[in-house]
Amino acid sequence: MSETLFPAFGILLVDDEPAWLRSVSLTLERSAGITNIRSCSDSRQVMETLAGGDFGLVLLDLTMPHLSGEELLTLIAEQYPEITCIVISGLNQVATAVNCIKKGAFDYFVKTVEEDRLVGGVLRAIRMLELERENREMHSRLLSGGLRRPELFSPFVTADPAMLTQFAYIEAVAKSPQPLLITGESGTGKELLARAAHGASGCKGPLVAVNVAGLDDTVFSDTLFGHQRGAYTGADQPRKGMIEEAADGTLFLDEIGDLGIASQVKLLRLLQEGEYYPLGSDRPKRLRARVIVATHADLAAKEASGQFRRDLYYRLKTHQVRIPALRDRRCDIPLLLEHFLAEAARALGKKKPTAPRELSQLLATYSFPGNVRELKALVYDAVSLHGGGVLSMERFITAIGPRSAATAAPSPERRNPFLCCERLPTFSEAAELLVSEAMQRSNGNQTIAARLLGISQPALSKRLKQRD
Repeated sequence: MSETLFPAFGILLVDDEPAWLRSVSLTLERSAGITNIRSCSDSRQVMETLAGGDFGLVLLDLTMPHLSGEELLTLIAEQYPEITCIVISGLNQVATAVNCIKKGAFDYFVKTVEEDRLVGGVLRAIRMLELERENREMHSRLLSGGLRRPELFSPFVTADPAMLTQFAYIEAVAKSPQPLLITGESGTGKELLARAAHGASGCKGPLVAVNVAGLDDTVFSDTLFGHQRGAYTGADQPRKGMIEEAADGTLFLDEIGDLGIASQVKLLRLLQEGEYYPLGSDRPKRLRARVIVATHADLAAKEASGQFRRDLYYRLKTHQVRIPALRDRRCDIPLLLEHFLAEAARALGKKKPTAPRELSQLLATYSFPGNVRELKALVYDAVSLHGGGVLSMERFITAIGPRSAATAAPSPERRNPFLCCERLPTFSEAAELLVSEAMQRSNGNQTIAARLLGISQPALSKRLKQRD
C-alpha cells in the first residue's frame, strides 16, 4: 500500500543549487511530514513544470541564472494566480523582501534562517491553501445539491432535508486534513456517518475506531500511541498504537466528550504538532491519519464548565456536523419502519409482515430517546414474535408507554392555531374538533388517538360515548 502524499497538492522547490534542494526536501519531510515535493534546478523549466502538475505552492530562490526569482514570481502571478509563492534568498534585504511581497509572494525567508521558521512558514501556506480549497469545494457542493457518491450514505434511510444537507457537507470537507466533529444523541448513527466520511475522503488506509469513554490517561496513551518494549512492567513486546494502525486512513475516536483532561492535552498536541511519542520512546512519529471524533455530550457546555479544554474544543470544531434526533425527523419513521421490517424478516428467516396503517402514526407520537437504534430494536422484537398476517401493534404500544409531556408540547411555530380565526371556538367545539381530527388521523384507533391528544384511552372513550 503506497503512502498518502501530504499535502494533497504539489510543492515545487526551485533553486540552482542541488544541494540546497536536497537539504530543504529532507527538512520538510523530517520536520513536518511533507512528502508531495518536486524539485527544479533550472529556472527555465519552472513554467513548463507547473503546467504539467497540480501544484499549490512554490518555494522560489531569488538569485538564479537565466530567469531570476523575481521574474518567475511575476510570471507565476500572471499565469497561475491560484499558486502561492514563498521567496527564499541568500541576502537579508528589506527592500527586496518588500518588493517580492508587493508582487504577490506569501512570505520571504533568508536561507540562513532557522529550520523551524522556514517549516512554520511552509505549514502556514499549506493551511491557507487547504482552507481555500475546502471553501471552494464546500461552496460548489452545497450549491449543486445532490451527492457525488450517494452509495456511501446508503446505510442512512432518510428523506429529511437536514440529513441530506449534512451528507453534502461531509462530502465537501471529506478530503480536509483537519478534524471532523460529529455530534448527536446516542443511537443516531455517528459511527455510520464517520464511515461515510472515511469513504468520501479517498484515504487508502483503514478506518480504526476507538471508544475512549472510561479510558484513563495511561490506557488512552498506550491505546493510541503504542509502546516500546520495556516501556512499563509487562511490556514484553513493542506494540503499534491505533494511530499507526490507521496510517493513511482515518482514526475515529468515539465519545470524545468523556475524555479526561490529561488525555485531552495529549490529543491537542497530536492535532497541533502532527506527531506523537510511543510510550518508552524518545523518537516522535508522524500522524498520518485523518482524525474524526464523535460525542453525544454537549461539548460547548462541558467547555464552559471547565470539563473540556477550550483550545481542544475549538481545534475539533473546525468541521462539525450534527445528526438530528429521530423525533426531529419524524417524516423518516415510515421509511425506517419498512426498512427494518424487511431487514428483520431476512435476519429471522421470515416473510416480511405487513404493518398496520396506524403504526407509523403511533410511532410518530413517541419521542424515541434511543433514536433509530431504539426503533430498530422495537421492530426486531415485534417481528420475532410475529406469526403471520398483519403485524400486531401490541409490542409497540407496550414498549412506548404513555405519551410524554415533551412529545406533547407543540412546536413554536404552531403554538396558537387560532391566530387566523375571526371567531374563537368554544371549549366544547374545540374539544369536538380535536377528537374528530385525532380519530381521523388514527384511522379510528382509540389508543393512538388518545396519545395524539395527550389523554388516557378511557378518557377518550368516555368522550366518544358522550357524542353518540
